[in-house]
Amino acid sequence: MKKSHSEGGLTSNLLKKPIKRWGLLFLGPTLACFLIGFVWPFIQGIWLSFCKFRLTSDAKFVGLANYFEAFKDITFLYSFGYTALFAVVSVVLINLFAFLIALALTKGIKGSNVFRTVFFMPNLIGGIVLGYIWSMIFDGVLSRFATNILMEAKYGFWGLVIVMCWQQIGYMMIIYIAGLQAIPEDMMEAASIDGASSLQTLFKITIPNVMPSITICMFLTLSNSFKLFDQNLALTGGQPFGFLADGTSIHKTEMLALNIYNTFYVSSNLRGVAQAKAVIFFILVAAISLIQLRATRSREVQQ
Repeated sequence: MKKSHSEGGLTSNLLKKPIKRWGLLFLGPTLACFLIGFVWPFIQGIWLSFCKFRLTSDAKFVGLANYFEAFKDITFLYSFGYTALFAVVSVVLINLFAFLIALALTKGIKGSNVFRTVFFMPNLIGGIVLGYIWSMIFDGVLSRFATNILMEAKYGFWGLVIVMCWQQIGYMMIIYIAGLQAIPEDMMEAASIDGASSLQTLFKITIPNVMPSITICMFLTLSNSFKLFDQNLALTGGQPFGFLADGTSIHKTEMLALNIYNTFYVSSNLRGVAQAKAVIFFILVAAISLIQLRATRSREVQQ
C-alpha cells in the first residue's frame, strides 16, 4: 500500500514539473491572441472615448466632452428606453416558452430528440440572414393589410421580438432540459407519494431546482437583448422615422447598438461621441447583467 502511494506521488511530481515548466509556452499563443484581439482594443476604445478623432492616429484628448454630448443626445436616450422595453418583453417570452417546451420534452414523449433538434436549429442561422428572411415573411403577411414592417413602429417592435424569440428559444430550451434532468428523482417520487399536485410539484420542487438554469438563461437572454444589432439592422434598420415632442428626428425602432453604429458613421466629427456611447453601453449591460445574476443566484437552492 505504501509502495502504491509513493508511486502515485512520484507520478504526480513527474507530471507537475513539466506542466510548470512548459505550461506558459502552450498558454502563450492563446494569451497573446486574447491580449491583442480583446484587451488592447478594449483599452484603446476607452481612451478614444475621451478623444475627438476621425482616424485613431489623429486622436486629440477632449476630456469628458464626448460623454456630455452622448447624454445630451435625445436619440441615444430614446434608444435606451426602447431597448430596455424590448429586453423586458424578450426575456420574459423567451424564458417562458423555452421552459415550457423543455418541460414538455422531458415527459418522455415520442420523437423528443427530433423536436429538440428542430427547435435548436434557428440558433445556427446568422443574425443578418435571419433578419432579411423574416423581413420578407412579415412584408408578405402585412401586405394584405396595405402596410409593411417599415411603416409602423409597433410592427417593427413585435417583429424584432418574434425574430429574437424564434432564434433564442431553442438554445435556452437545451439549458432548461439539462436543468430538469438534473433534478433528483427521489424528490419527485417523494412529492408524488405525498400527494402533491402537478402545480405544487412545479412551483415547490421543479422551479427551485432549476434556478441555476434560469440564472444562466436570464443572463444570456438579457445580455443578448441589449446587444442586439444584426437583426435590428437587417429587419428594420431603425425605421420608420418619426419625431419627438420637441421636434427631434428619431428612428423609432433603433436599438442601442444600432444607434452607436449610426452615430459613428453619420459624421466623422461624432466618432468620439459614438465611442463614449459604446463605453456607456458596456457599463449599462455589465451592471444590469450583474444585478440580474445576484438576484437570481440568491434564489438558487443547494441540492
